Amino acid sequence: MAKHLKIDPGDARRLPFALVAPELKRVESCLRDQVQDFDPGIEPYISYICDTAGKRIRPALSILVGGATGGVDSSHLKLGTILELIHMATLVHDDIIDGATTRREVPTANQKWGEGIAVLLGDALFSHALMLATEFDDLVLSRAIAAASRDVCQGEILQTQRRFDLTLTRSDYFRIIEMKTGALFAAATELSAYLSNVPAECRAAMKDFGMKLGTAYQIYDDCLDLVGTEEQFGKTLRTDLAKGKLTLPMLYLLEDAEDSQREILQKRIIQQEELDLTVLAGIAEYEGAIERSLRRASSLLDEGEDCLRVLEESDYRSGLSGILEFLGGLLDSLQS
Repeated sequence: MAKHLKIDPGDARRLPFALVAPELKRVESCLRDQVQDFDPGIEPYISYICDTAGKRIRPALSILVGGATGGVDSSHLKLGTILELIHMATLVHDDIIDGATTRREVPTANQKWGEGIAVLLGDALFSHALMLATEFDDLVLSRAIAAASRDVCQGEILQTQRRFDLTLTRSDYFRIIEMKTGALFAAATELSAYLSNVPAECRAAMKDFGMKLGTAYQIYDDCLDLVGTEEQFGKTLRTDLAKGKLTLPMLYLLEDAEDSQREILQKRIIQQEELDLTVLAGIAEYEGAIERSLRRASSLLDEGEDCLRVLEESDYRSGLSGILEFLGGLLDSLQS
């Protein structure tokens, strides 16, 4: 397993995208332009969401893959903008489902304006992104973007549907997170390669890279929900426990715990009681379940590195490797 740089948890909100900083500034400008396309009465809401939405990982991936497969042009920036709008929509809806009150250290849309407005804002962002995708005048591309959006929504529905569900398997879990998180990562990398007109083999490898990276990132986020602090990461945590989501650490814990402890956990889950962190921390196998999950994520990063072999050596390929290394460092930072 590859060695990773140790990352202070306080660095979790900064990713190594210096290489594509000028292009990301253009994406930010593009996002601001999209805000102005909404009705003047809606603009302030959309602008607020843009300001609190995230690290722009998906646009950065689109730009880096574009650079690594022949060169970045305006189509790669547009793809990144569309995928970021879709991502922002999912964040708004996620926060409603999870009952989250803060994101990036400020109130979430549902906390600020109520769930009704927040649902509609997420819908507006989704629909605007899909409308923008039609500007490519390429059915393959617009259909792929729509399919990724559908996968994200389906993944969220399945995860919500399977709360407090003891029949959930690890295979089910991975299928859900590949849809809800991996799909947009994979769309950013695969469709960026498509825009560069690379051979099918390279396009497939980039899709695989994005899926592995996105899946590893979701496992990290699931572990963070259990062991991180809101002061460090600026967002509401412990929502998975409160909502009965059986993430990978919980699935491992249910497998590995002694019978008596497993019965306690299963009883609480069946009765849909909140899974209190103090209860979990008192189980001997709890830390092992976290570490086992982090190792699984780390192995996905190693597999992601293998996907990059189809690319010629370049600063952009090194940038993609750097993202893997950075996320590996974040995984290491959660080790007990």
